[in-house]
Formats: sequence, C-alpha cells, structure tokens
Amino acid sequence: MSNDVNINDEVNNVEDAAEVTATEAIEAPVAEIESVVEEVVEVVPAVEEVVAEVETAVEEVAVEVPAVVEVVAEVEPVAEVVVAETPKAPEAPVAPVEFDWNAIGKKHEAYNPADRKRLEDIYDKTLSSIGDHEVLDGLVVGLTSREVVVNIGFKSDGVIPVSEVRYNPDLKVGDRIEVYVENQEDMGGQLQLSHKKARILRSWERVNTAFETQEIINGFVKCRTKGGLIVDIFGIEAFLPGSQIDVKPIRDYDQYVEKVMEFKIVKINHEYKNVVVSHKALIEDELEAQKIEIISKLEKGQVLEGIVKNITSYGVFIDLGGVDGLIHITDLSWGRINHPEEIVQLDQKINVVILDFDENKKRIALGLKQLSAHPWDSLREDLKVGDKIKGRVVVIADYGAFVEIAPGVEGLIHVSEMSWSQHLRTAQDFLRVNDEVEAVVLTLDREDRKMSLGIKQLIPDPWTDIVTKYPGSSRHTATVRNFTNFGIFVELEEGVDGLIHISDLSWSKKIKHPAEFTKIGETIDVVVLDVDVENRRLSLGHKQLEENPWDVFESIFTTGSVHKGTVVSSSDKGVVVSLPYGVEGFAPTRHAQKEDGSNLQVDEAQDFKVIEFSKENKKIILSHAKMHQDAKSAERVKEEKKEESAEMTTKRAVKKIKDNLEKTTLGDLDALSNLKAAMEKKEEEDSKK
Repeated sequence: MSNDVNINDEVNNVEDAAEVTATEAIEAPVAEIESVVEEVVEVVPAVEEVVAEVETAVEEVAVEVPAVVEVVAEVEPVAEVVVAETPKAPEAPVAPVEFDWNAIGKKHEAYNPADRKRLEDIYDKTLSSIGDHEVLDGLVVGLTSREVVVNIGFKSDGVIPVSEVRYNPDLKVGDRIEVYVENQEDMGGQLQLSHKKARILRSWERVNTAFETQEIINGFVKCRTKGGLIVDIFGIEAFLPGSQIDVKPIRDYDQYVEKVMEFKIVKINHEYKNVVVSHKALIEDELEAQKIEIISKLEKGQVLEGIVKNITSYGVFIDLGGVDGLIHITDLSWGRINHPEEIVQLDQKINVVILDFDENKKRIALGLKQLSAHPWDSLREDLKVGDKIKGRVVVIADYGAFVEIAPGVEGLIHVSEMSWSQHLRTAQDFLRVNDEVEAVVLTLDREDRKMSLGIKQLIPDPWTDIVTKYPGSSRHTATVRNFTNFGIFVELEEGVDGLIHISDLSWSKKIKHPAEFTKIGETIDVVVLDVDVENRRLSLGHKQLEENPWDVFESIFTTGSVHKGTVVSSSDKGVVVSLPYGVEGFAPTRHAQKEDGSNLQVDEAQDFKVIEFSKENKKIILSHAKMHQDAKSAERVKEEKKEESAEMTTKRAVKKIKDNLEKTTLGDLDALSNLKAAMEKKEEEDSKK
C-alpha cells in the first residue's frame, strides 16, 4: 500500500513538473519575442514588416502549445500503467527511460534553430554597425540637468555632458545631434560619446560652408577681450569686434557675455585659423530694407523727430527710426560753438529738418538751426557802412579775426585792417579770443550775410602828412621789427615802417646778414633816404649818419702798402682781415698762405700787403703770401748781385795774369833751367851720402 502511495506521489510530481515545464517553455519564448517586438518598435518605428514577422512567430509558438499539453496527457497514462503494474512487480519501481530528470526546472527551447536564426537576423538589422572614433548623427532620447542621452542605433544608448551643449539651450528630446564615438564600451559597459569632439572635427567644414553661403549661425559668447568678445561657434573660438556687435555704439560689452546670439561669418584667415563674426551684419540687413523705405519717403525741408545716437567733434548722428542722419556742427546753431555737446546730449529727442539726402549712398544731411529764424534777419535796418559797432572776438586765424556783434551775426576784421603798418603780422599780435573790441563797418552784404570790419580806421592815417613828418635826410630813431636777407624792417611809429638795406648799414664792414649788426626789438638811428607816399614806403640808411671813410682810406691803403691785420673769419674762398681804422679787407686763399705753406688761422695777426683797392666797390684785397714772396725775391736779387760782383772780380784777376804772362822773356826761361839743374845736383849729392 505504501508503494502505491509513493508511486502516485511520484506521478503527481511528474505531472506538476511537466505542467510547470510546459508553462515555462511557452511563456519564455513569448516573453522574449514580445521584448524583441518592443525594442524594434522603439528603435525603428518604421519596421512594420519585422513586427508582422515577429507576430507570426508568436502565433506559431502558440500553435505548439497543444503539443505540449499532449505530452502532459501522455505522461498521465504512463503513471496509471505504473500504478496498475505495481502489484505484478512488487520488487522495485522502474522509472520511464524517456523522461529526463535533469531537465526538470530548466528552460526549454520553444522554436527550432532555423526560426531562432531568422529572428536573430531580424534583430541585428535594427542595430547600426559602428566603430570607435567615428562621427555620427544621433537622436536625443533623454535630457537631465547633468547629461544628455543619445541613441545612435547601437545596442545601448550613449551619454554626453550637458556642458557640451550649453550653446544650444533649445535642445530637446527628438532633436538630432552629432556625436563622436570615443569607446563602444568602457569598463562599465557604457557607450562613450562626445559632442564637443564631433563639433571640432566638423567645425571648420561648417565654418567654411557658412561663410560661403552667408548662413546665419548661433554662437555662445564666452568672454570679453580687448576690442570685442570671444564667441564659440561649432566649438571654435571666433572674434566679435566691438564695432560689429550692433549698429549703435556699445558702451558695456559685459552685457552680452554668456548669451547665445545669431551671427554671420565675415572673415576667415586659414593661415592663422582666425574667424571673425558679426551680429551687426544681421541687423544691417534688416535695417537696409527699412532704410530704403524711409529714404523713399523723405523730402527736403521735411521735419522729423529723432534721437541723438552719437556725438563727435564734427557733428551729431541722429537715429530717425532705422536710418541715421548727420547734423554737421555748423548746422547746429547760427552762432559759433566749440563742440556739439554745447547744444545737444546723448539720447535726447530733437526735431530736425532734412537738408539733403543721397539715396545711393544712404546719407542724410540734417539741420537743427534751420528750424529757427536766421539772426541776420533781425539785424537792425539802420546799420550801414562807416558805423561804429562793438563785438566780441570769437575766432582768430592768421588772416584775421571774427567778431560776433550779435548771436549768429559775425564780421571779419582782416589783419590788414588792424594797423596802418605795412609790416607783415598776424591777428594774434593785435587781438585775443573773447576780447571786446570796437570796429568800423567797411562792407555790409545782407543778401550773402557777410560783413567786413576794421579797427585801424578808428585812428588817423599817419601817411597823410608823412612828407612833413619825415622829410629826406632827416634823422630819427626806429625800432627793429624784422630781418630779411636783404635788410632790416624798422618801425618809426605805429603804422609807419621803413627798410634799411643791408648795404646801408656800414661803410667799412662786410655784413652777410642783418642779425650780425643788430637784434629785433633794439633801437637804431636812421636817416631818411627816400619817401614813396603812393606805395607807403620809406627808404632808410644807417651808415649815412657818418662821413664816407673811403675817401680817407684811398690815401692810406694804397696799392703795395703794408699794414698789420688780424684774421677775423675764414672760408673756402679766403679770410677776412680786420685792418686799422675799423675797415676790413679780404685775402684770397692763395694769398693767405704762410711761408711754411700752412694757412692763416682766425685771430692770427700778420702783415698784409694791399694788392687791390676799390673805392667804388668798397673793397680792399690783401695778400700775406706776397710778404714772404717779396722777401725771397729780394734775397734772390741780392745773391744775384753778389755773384755778379764776384764774377767781375775774377774776370779782372784773370785778365791781369794774362797780361803778366805776355811780358815774360827768354832770360827768365834760362834762369829757370839753371835752377832746375842746381836742384837735380843737390838731390844726387844727398843720395850719395
């Protein structure tokens, strides 16, 4: 009985195991197939055919379920047979040979190898074949505050830091993004991606394309630098000049830092890898259309309201609502101003009138003073030529001074109308800015709004009675005012000038420049030589104050006379020698050599011989070389005379000897013969001894 119970228990266990095994064998492939279906739907939504095939596989597996049930049904009869046969064989129960006890609790294959291979091929098609160090386009499937999850069609998704996409704050799930595959699997099995490296690899290609197509791109302003900003575009640092940020001047660059803006690439330097971008170009493109529309509606004389955009030293730029116009400094006020800031301020709203515009150059000339009446229109009607008026000096130039007699009404005092003097001067010698002056109206043109004034007319003209005051040969004291190469300009009184020619400064000295004789500002005595009333000219002289000393010099410095002199100056042509009585002579270079061949030096005193004297040209030519040359000549003559005397003495002695020889007789010859014989005899006796 106990054996029967054991057998029944074993049969029940076999049935339970079979049911569990069958259930697991059915549920496992179904779960795997459903998982494959879900992944296929998520990764490749378009693979409807694959889903259909997977569903067919599910149905086939479902068909196999009855077969498994039949297996269970077959197990139950076996159990019954065993129970029935137990009484016949009580020795020991025999287990079925077909049953694999090791398979109990294990997962069974629910489909054959062919179906499995087919399903694996379908799944592999849903995955991309990628390699390391590739640049791919991925799909953003997740965003967090720290990272971005990207699907590139691989068996797992990749993650990139959110700091690499901060330039694009509008990034969202579903956007496509380029990534660089650093590693398919790291130590943790994670796919490693980088958006920054992918941008760098493709950045220059994108930069060149954007430059060629003038594409509008987004960039992240990283920081401020000298003269502009640094912008990150496609991972490359580009330069944004301050002048290219906006159409209006920017005072604070920091307000743009860490902002995303739109730009155009305006310049690329491939040699130095420099990129220049512009945000202003985008604004200008928008404003260009507005300018064309605004300018097409402009008319001369039209009054518009504008805002002061910029102030320069030469004028003011006005924003007319999309187009700029310039008010020149001369069109700001009828009166003179030193700087436009005296009239307007930045961001001030003002009304302006259109003076002119150029549609081609997009230039508009504006005016502010034209909105008010011209001051000349309110000038008093009774003002006429010859009237005396008062005003303030507002501008001084070399040629004259402008005097404001009323706001916006000015007259010019030319420098020639400031003094009766013909001496050249500038207006600064007479007036200063802000001086209050009284003047006489010389000309008045109300139509052209011009007026000329004069201040010398307030005093009498000194040339009216010039002949009476300065007759010929009269002596006066004048003040030196100016030098020229040919003479000295002096002033006898205000408005009366005269010229002393350089040849009329001294009788005896050779003067090269008047500065050698006197200085500006010093006084000098003069004699009136000539008066030209018509041309207002006085010819004066200084040397005429003394008698002409050349009348006396003619008898002193005669040709051939010798005088002591001192060298005062030297040049390539010769030396100037100071002689007695204050007169100077000139010794040419060849006549200024000393006996040893050297030249005379300045301050050296020597004897000079006069070789030429000209009273008319007031010229004395000297020679020092003549002194030692003449001495040598005299010595030579003396030697020659001495030699001649010696020669004559010799000749006389020879003649006397010749005369004595002619008187010799024959007796003298015999005496000589006897003397010779006596001498020879004496020599013989001496030899014998």
